[in-house]
Amino acid sequence: MIKVIKPGLATTVQDTGRPGYYHLGIPQSGGMDLLALEAANLLVGNPGDLAVLEATFMGPELEFTADSVVAVTGAAMTPKLDGEAQENWSSFPVKAGQVLSFDFLKGGARAYIAVAGGIDVPVVLGSRSTYALGALGGFEGRAIAAGDELPVGSASGTAGKSLDASMRRAPGNPAEIRVLPGIYWHWVSDASGEQFFNDIWKVAPEADRIGYRFRGGHPIEFTERERPFGAGSDPSNIVDGCYPYGSIQVPGGTEPICLHRDAVSGGGYFMLGAVISADMDLIGQMQPHTPTQFVKVDMDQALQARAERNALMQKIRDALA
Repeated sequence: MIKVIKPGLATTVQDTGRPGYYHLGIPQSGGMDLLALEAANLLVGNPGDLAVLEATFMGPELEFTADSVVAVTGAAMTPKLDGEAQENWSSFPVKAGQVLSFDFLKGGARAYIAVAGGIDVPVVLGSRSTYALGALGGFEGRAIAAGDELPVGSASGTAGKSLDASMRRAPGNPAEIRVLPGIYWHWVSDASGEQFFNDIWKVAPEADRIGYRFRGGHPIEFTERERPFGAGSDPSNIVDGCYPYGSIQVPGGTEPICLHRDAVSGGGYFMLGAVISADMDLIGQMQPHTPTQFVKVDMDQALQARAERNALMQKIRDALA
């Protein structure tokens, strides 16, 4: 059992997500940075898909009631055991009665706290992930709060493992996020489409598990077209369509929004394209005001990037086996 002394800013239980229900309006949820989440699990000897704590911008303060093994990956947020600093991306033993806390954030946005045995909350629709908007999964369908007692699965765990820095990923400065233009790309003028990829955007403060908003670039200029019956008056409106994971909508043509793990599955805004799956982990580690450049890719390049990301994940599994 883990007692929550302080919950942090927005700490939730997450695993690798609940696919298969998007057509019913239930998003996949799960970790915003799945590579860091799986690596944290592997560091403590868990299967990669067990539930962990995802801490955003500020870490929690947790008291352990039994001996365990812990690892923290993702954001540079130094873990401290009874006030003594521990290494990120490494597993370390915790004794019953000890308190895990965190230093201030030095880089990235989300830290993943894995415990041997995993956070053992009930499975809902195939996942322990929290979807807070729907009060679904996780710990009582919400972020953790002071006084909560989090159940932990039984496992011995493995301390002393670490992951080399060459196998970690983080967004650069500016962050380069690859985008595959979508079926509505012809709605954007040629000059405006080129400008979108030339501009340096910045992450807006309105960036969370639902989506990341970007601002600072030029407004999108739309081509002349006949308004479809049933679409709204906004130039970016469509007759409602499905939103793929990672898709970029641009309400009013002004501020792009990349839809992330807890996003709705459809609506009435056109989609400029989609961030490729290999780069969604990077968006999950971007702080507000991070300068960002979108990079245009084609399908072959997107598939190659996915293969490279999968190869890196397999390299991590092999290194921590």
